[in-house]
Amino acid sequence: MNLLDYSLEELKDYVKNLGFPAFRGKQIFDAMIQGKKLNEVTNIPKDIKEKIQNDYPAFNVIRKLVSKDGTKKYVFQFPDGEIVESVLLSYEYGNTVCVSTQVGCRMGCAFCASGINGLIRNLTPGEILEQVIYFNSEEKTKEKVRNVTNIVLMGSGEPLDNYDNVTKFLRLVSSKDGLNISQRNISLSTSGLAMNIYKLADDGFNITLTISLHAPNDEIRKTIMPVANAFSIDEILKACKYYFDKTGRRVIFEYALIKDVNCSDNCIKELATKLKGLTCHVNLIPLNSVKEKSLDGTTRKEAYVICGKLEKLGISATVRRTMGEDIEGACGQLRNKVKSEIE
Repeated sequence: MNLLDYSLEELKDYVKNLGFPAFRGKQIFDAMIQGKKLNEVTNIPKDIKEKIQNDYPAFNVIRKLVSKDGTKKYVFQFPDGEIVESVLLSYEYGNTVCVSTQVGCRMGCAFCASGINGLIRNLTPGEILEQVIYFNSEEKTKEKVRNVTNIVLMGSGEPLDNYDNVTKFLRLVSSKDGLNISQRNISLSTSGLAMNIYKLADDGFNITLTISLHAPNDEIRKTIMPVANAFSIDEILKACKYYFDKTGRRVIFEYALIKDVNCSDNCIKELATKLKGLTCHVNLIPLNSVKEKSLDGTTRKEAYVICGKLEKLGISATVRRTMGEDIEGACGQLRNKVKSEIE
């Protein structure tokens, strides 16, 4: 059990069931949100601490890397021994945390290191929230109450494959009782589990939906993303239109530029045709090479040429800024490296 899995009201009930007054639940909740370790909490009696010590959040940071561009990448180990990685990206407008939602991944995308060993387990809402809280407390300054301004669910794992836990995390992290990070400042990246895109819209979420598309047609997509065997691009685009109609939020399409696979002139024209008429934006990604995979990315210069072609075809596009390349920047790279070292 992780006490961060609970909302404030749920935590108050938990404490009352232990035989203590509900206000102690608020004290515990506030301490966890501030990133305090249990031994740093001074306003909770010893008998309560003894009751909750096995459930109080307590992961360990077992590796920390800082890039020359300021990007920070941490590997966290949970009490069961499983590890995940998270990244802090610093921009002029604030700090963005990229969190993992699963230990491993079962999507098996050809260009991603996260799923090399398959899915180990889902993260709980509290385990996802812990990653944000850690960075928020790590970067704290006297001038700022909240130091994490944006969140992307784009680390290891497929968020919509862990739907219930991820959506509870979204409610917890955006709650006025906690970090109160606006859902408009949260992006969720999915490989395209169409049925849960509909559910996300129907359940009233207002986050930025980002689709890992990476191909202009199903034939190419099936060679690099096994999920394409379950959901066609047309099915995904239909779900995206539904999401936009429900939320009014523009959908982002991620497109990793893979040499000799998906970036020919014909591919770019076909992509533009597919997306025509959708309120969307294409985020072009020069592939961050993964040594365990055999795919290579384009140069940034080539990426900007492709970006220009899309814009001429009427599609809004940008080339994503590359950060953290010198610290195993791609999803799953650092986790796999650390895991092999400790086994």
